[in-house]
Amino acid sequence: MPKIVNVLKAALAALCLFLGPAEAAPARVLMLGDSLTAGFGLPPGESLPTQLQAVMNGQGLDVLILNGGVSGDTTAGGLARLEWALADNPTHALVGLGANDALRGLSPEKAYENLDAIVAKLKAKGVKVLLLGMQAPPNLGRDYGERFAGIYPKLAEKHRVPLYPFLLDGVAADPRLNQADGIHPNAAGVRIIAGRIAPLVKRLLETPG
Repeated sequence: MPKIVNVLKAALAALCLFLGPAEAAPARVLMLGDSLTAGFGLPPGESLPTQLQAVMNGQGLDVLILNGGVSGDTTAGGLARLEWALADNPTHALVGLGANDALRGLSPEKAYENLDAIVAKLKAKGVKVLLLGMQAPPNLGRDYGERFAGIYPKLAEKHRVPLYPFLLDGVAADPRLNQADGIHPNAAGVRIIAGRIAPLVKRLLETPG
């Protein structure tokens, strides 16, 4: 019997050498967002997840960006569909919700509660999170704008997650980088956003634990 066992062990070792080391599965990064993530008004292949995927692959990173964007979604909508999004088994998540809350003048405090629950659920599943901040349009007034912008740093501090303060930084209000509605970035604008958040995504992927 010992001889048979030794023969089997030797055969298994030889098979492992023949097949080579098992390749690690790519990181699965969920982008949970709204139309800015979904790619509203953009040609196929120009959405933020797709362009970010290209940037990360261009840096030699083995990653799969999952488009979890739903046009018109608020923070409440994102929370309601989070379990569905988790069915894709993400290892990391970029949470970019809040634009529609601000456009509708919804309560910043309620948006905070929703985002707080989203980040907590993701972390409970072992998903590493990067928070993508948003700002309210100026027509809603200074008080509302400050209350709204403040929810993201508070969340990042509470959950100890990295924060990209403003998803549309460098793109917002620039006619050359936005579609005719003045709200949604065009392909060139999305390319800038992807390039700016890529270093933080790379750092997130390299975070141990």
